[in-house]
Amino acid sequence: MGDFSDRRGVALVTGGSGGVGRAICHLIATRGSDVALTYNHNAGGAEDVAKQVHAEGRQATGYQLDLTDAAAARSLVDEVVQRFGGLHTVIHAAGPHVPQRHLSAVDVEVMRLHLEQEAAALFNLLSPALPALREAHGSIVAVTTAATRRYPLRDGLSAVPKAAVEMLVRALAAEEGRYGIRANCVGPGMLRDGMAERLIASGELDDVALEAARRNIALRRFGSARDIAEAVSFLASDRAGYITGQVLNVDGGFGV
Repeated sequence: MGDFSDRRGVALVTGGSGGVGRAICHLIATRGSDVALTYNHNAGGAEDVAKQVHAEGRQATGYQLDLTDAAAARSLVDEVVQRFGGLHTVIHAAGPHVPQRHLSAVDVEVMRLHLEQEAAALFNLLSPALPALREAHGSIVAVTTAATRRYPLRDGLSAVPKAAVEMLVRALAAEEGRYGIRANCVGPGMLRDGMAERLIASGELDDVALEAARRNIALRRFGSARDIAEAVSFLASDRAGYITGQVLNVDGGFGV
C-alpha cells in the first residue's frame, strides 16, 4: 500500500527508537513516507531504524530530543519542516518507563514528573507543529494505553498521564478539524514487546501476573508492536479520512 506516497513532507515519529516506535517507522516507510524520528538516549537504536527506513527506499533522520524542553521541541519542528519540505503527520510513541505501583505508594513529585513527561511533553511538540499540519491537512496519532478504558491495578502512573494525552488529542481534533487536521489515539493493551518487555525483565511482571493478564484478554494472548503500528498507520492515512477524535484500543478484547 502506498498510503503516504503522495504526501508532501515527512512523518515525525517521537520515540522512534523504541519497540513500538521502531515498528511504526518501518511500516509507514513501507507505505510511502519519509521519516523523522526522535529519541532521548538510544542513539544506536535510532541509527538502526534509519537504516531500515533507507532500505525501504525512503529518507530517515534521527534527532535527539527531550520533549520536556519546549524550546528544543520547537526548534526540532522548524528544522524538520525546513529539511523535508513539510510535515504531514505527527505520531507520538515516546514516553518514560512506567513502574507498576499502587497510587497510594506514588510520591506526588513522581506523578507530576510523569504528567510533564507525557501530556505536557506532547503539547510542547504539537503546538509548534500545528501550522505545518494545517498546511498539509495532516494527522496526529498518539500512542496511549487501553488502561484508560479498563484500569488494571498498579497502572496509575501510565493511565493517568495518558488520559491527559487522550484529552489533549480530542481537544485538538475538535478545534483543528476546521483546518483539515485529524487527531486520534491508539491504546495498546498488553504486548510481547515494548514496555512490557522491560517490566518482565525488571521482575515487576512475573509469571503469575502475566497469566492473570492473559486471562483478562478475550483473545487469551498478548499483542505485538506490529499490531500497534498497523492501527497507527491506518489512522494516519487517508483510509481513515473521516475519523477524528477517537481512541482505537488494540488490546485483544481486554476492554470488553
